[in-house]
Amino acid sequence: MKPPHSFDSLLKLLIERKVPFLVTFFAVVVITYGVLYIIDFIPEHETETEQVTASETIEEMEIIEAVTSPQNESTAPPPAEVPIEPLPIKMIIDKLDKEIKILNPTEATIPAMDAALLEGAVRHPDSADFEKVGNIFLLGHSSYLPNVFNKNFQAFNGIQELTWGDKIRLQSGDTEYVYSVKTVRKETATEAIVPYTWGEAKLTLVTCNVYGAKEDRFVVVAELVESTKL
Repeated sequence: MKPPHSFDSLLKLLIERKVPFLVTFFAVVVITYGVLYIIDFIPEHETETEQVTASETIEEMEIIEAVTSPQNESTAPPPAEVPIEPLPIKMIIDKLDKEIKILNPTEATIPAMDAALLEGAVRHPDSADFEKVGNIFLLGHSSYLPNVFNKNFQAFNGIQELTWGDKIRLQSGDTEYVYSVKTVRKETATEAIVPYTWGEAKLTLVTCNVYGAKEDRFVVVAELVESTKL
């Protein structure tokens, strides 16, 4: 091919070769782009899915931070205390094979106490209960007559046979309280005494023929060792 000798001849040569040049140029560009795409060298725009995922991740992190934040821990209300039933309603002495109903009169008068003693053991109304911690004072009849129509006259028969460590169980409507015997003694009574002691959970059993009578009696003292929900 002869080299052009003038501008007109050069322009004519370029026009004649324009189509092959453009085809060759386009082919080179396409091949180059394809190679760059295959090797993942071409930058891509962030897709909508990726934007949504990133947004959800940020929201989840904000929720976690809100839940675990110390200031939210202090705003939770404290658990409410479940009230207990304060009065004993049953006594069980396994060693003596006894299950005794317990009455809780509101007055410590002789007529009220004697009437209650006809139905079982009686908690003195001025003594402690399961809510007011102290000495629970129970009285019960004892009789060794051969024929007794009302068995409650023998409610406390045999308590003098209890020994150290024997268990006495008192039950309220929802809890059983277990007491361990500490002392058993016979008292010569010169006056009717109710042992008012507070702050230490104890149980005192006392035999009696008539409430308030000044006579010999057996006294059992026990201490609380455990309690269980019924």
